Amino acid sequence: MSVEEGTANHGRLLGTVRGPQDVKRMTAEQLDILAAEIRDFLIAKVSRTGGHVGPNLGVVELTLAMHRVFDSPRDRLLFDTGHQAYVHKIVTGRQDGFDKLRQRGGLSGYPSQAESEHDLIENSHASTALSYADGLAKAYALRGEKRSVVAVVGDGALTGGMCWEALNNIATAGNPLVIVVNDNGRSYSPTIGGLADHLSSLRLNPSYEKVLDTVKDALGSTPLVGRPMYEVLHAVKKGIKDAVAPQAMFEDLGIKYVGPVDGHDVPAIESALRAAKNFGGPVIVHAVTRKGYGYRAAEEDEADRLHGPGGAFDIETGKLLAAPSVKWTHVFADELVSIADERPDVVGITAAMAEPTGIATLARKYPNRVYDVGIAEQHAATSAAGLAMGGLHPVVAVYATFLNRAFDQVLLDVAMHKLPVTFVLDRAGITGPDGPSHYGIWDMSVFGTVPGLRIAAPRDSATLREELREAIAVDDGPTILRFPTGTVAADLPAIRRVGPVDVLAESARTDVLLVAVGSFAGLGMEVATRVAEQGYGVTVVDPRWVRPVPAELVELAAGHRLVVTVEDGVRVGGVGSALAQAMRDADVRVPVKDLGVPADWHPHGTRAQILADLGLTAQDVARDVTGWISGLDAQSVDPTADKATAKN
Repeated sequence: MSVEEGTANHGRLLGTVRGPQDVKRMTAEQLDILAAEIRDFLIAKVSRTGGHVGPNLGVVELTLAMHRVFDSPRDRLLFDTGHQAYVHKIVTGRQDGFDKLRQRGGLSGYPSQAESEHDLIENSHASTALSYADGLAKAYALRGEKRSVVAVVGDGALTGGMCWEALNNIATAGNPLVIVVNDNGRSYSPTIGGLADHLSSLRLNPSYEKVLDTVKDALGSTPLVGRPMYEVLHAVKKGIKDAVAPQAMFEDLGIKYVGPVDGHDVPAIESALRAAKNFGGPVIVHAVTRKGYGYRAAEEDEADRLHGPGGAFDIETGKLLAAPSVKWTHVFADELVSIADERPDVVGITAAMAEPTGIATLARKYPNRVYDVGIAEQHAATSAAGLAMGGLHPVVAVYATFLNRAFDQVLLDVAMHKLPVTFVLDRAGITGPDGPSHYGIWDMSVFGTVPGLRIAAPRDSATLREELREAIAVDDGPTILRFPTGTVAADLPAIRRVGPVDVLAESARTDVLLVAVGSFAGLGMEVATRVAEQGYGVTVVDPRWVRPVPAELVELAAGHRLVVTVEDGVRVGGVGSALAQAMRDADVRVPVKDLGVPADWHPHGTRAQILADLGLTAQDVARDVTGWISGLDAQSVDPTADKATAKN
């Protein structure tokens, strides 16, 4: 069936699916046809919008089997990271929303409570689903509710520390809970057939449980989070290839193990899930799948099986349709390699994001100087601390949203020891289609509280290269370099530099000091032009290093009538807030207006759409600035102006 034929009217069978009950009624032959139609539908729709292709093509049969065995939404199906939930959205009646997937007014790229009662957790940070599942299972047990809880986790998620912590508690609690390990890490022959099915049923027979009672009593409440747990999780990651009787290890933990099961064989996975559902305790169902299954362009993509194209792509080749452009990430990656050529002490760390963050470029040239620690940002930060203690300068490259998970490690393990570690935060600010959990809007506020930590926000390619070198040159504490996603801005040269602060524009009148943070420098220049048309003079500056607040920035503020800051981070505790505090400390009484992102959950859409909603466009900012400065003019002729100024 061609993609075009498969998507006409959503396909013959797909067009009849409006909820899980429709899938439950289908025969085995119909399910095979439906799976093919779903794949064609996904490829056609996502090719127009961008999104997660490979992960969802790999879980088609697995998702169908889950909805046939369990009764969503009464039974709760939790998808770790959530980017593998597109098929779940289709089965639960949301096919029509895929025309605007990840676009304003369309479907979210992750589970969303606002979309459907079948969605519960809106997470897109990995390794969390098992903890949610543990809590839900405990709540249902305490309330006496007979409801199944199913958590789908990828083999990659098992590298995250939260999974280890959750498994330890799940085993101790012993509540009914099904953990589906979606193992697409490699392809090998799963244990299938009648004998394997019989053995799985035997292991899940309650009477068989009695055989292991003595072992469990001996174990008692000993926390098994050391080497035994590592062997268990590592065995799953390797597809149980090198483990001898891995189910015994899980059973020693109090968690039954079933598998490996062919995740593309609906009857086989159904059989395993039904047995797990009826067991009455925690069970791991190990499903072996192939990421990108059924789509040649994805299966032949060695990098990541067409994991998540950022925009529209050609169906035949899987290549993005947009012309290639220079991205912020590319500039960082290129400059990091240049620095590493000069400094053998520079090493790279990433948390399962080598290609997306650019660290892979360093790894290709210096493979022994790059460490991918898996989905473990906390470990990445403290491991970096150890590397720094050992005389190296680690560069930790992560998405801005993900460093939030390692705040304690940055604060106490790195900063308190005054260690030279550079954190490079890609996708800072409003990123757009991936929604609120991916917005990198918290970093300047959250990490601005860390003593001794310096934060840089480059405005273009030249300043990114310059500030990266400055960050790596710091040897008495940690640094953060943050930049947005997408195409890098055109270089915007400064007319002069005051300390670390770049002056981008100035006029004879010193009415307004406009502090444009990072990528908002271009917006600041446009605002200055618009405000000048109203007869006011604007000095536009890029502080470059926003934390701690440069003393020179405070001095510049003192020479103006009004200070306005514009940043793509949350206003609470942001750059504007910090500058206002620094000015108060220096007894500079110039009024400050701070523009930024409200501390809220902002919906998905394009970056431009969201910034417009927030009033962070040149037109909006220019109107605000003009209103504020004209208001000061009105106060200057008001006899009560002195009193009003004192209150401010």
